[in-house]
Amino acid sequence: MATKRATVYFESDVHRAVRMKAAALDTTVSEIVNETLRRSLAEDADDLETFDRRRLEPSMDFETFVRSLKRRGKL
Repeated sequence: MATKRATVYFESDVHRAVRMKAAALDTTVSEIVNETLRRSLAEDADDLETFDRRRLEPSMDFETFVRSLKRRGKL
């Protein structure tokens, strides 16, 4: 797999924590950051798929929804 170099600025405490985690897991900061970003992007992809599947569902604004809850005795 090809890699690209990037400069990332961490808050001091975050940098220390990720370095400590990398040492504890016997891995690198880069591997931790890459895995974390992969997971985040996978969650985004799942969300986008869900939005796409649900795009044709009817929608209701918040005020209408709250009024319907009250009308049905839920509030």
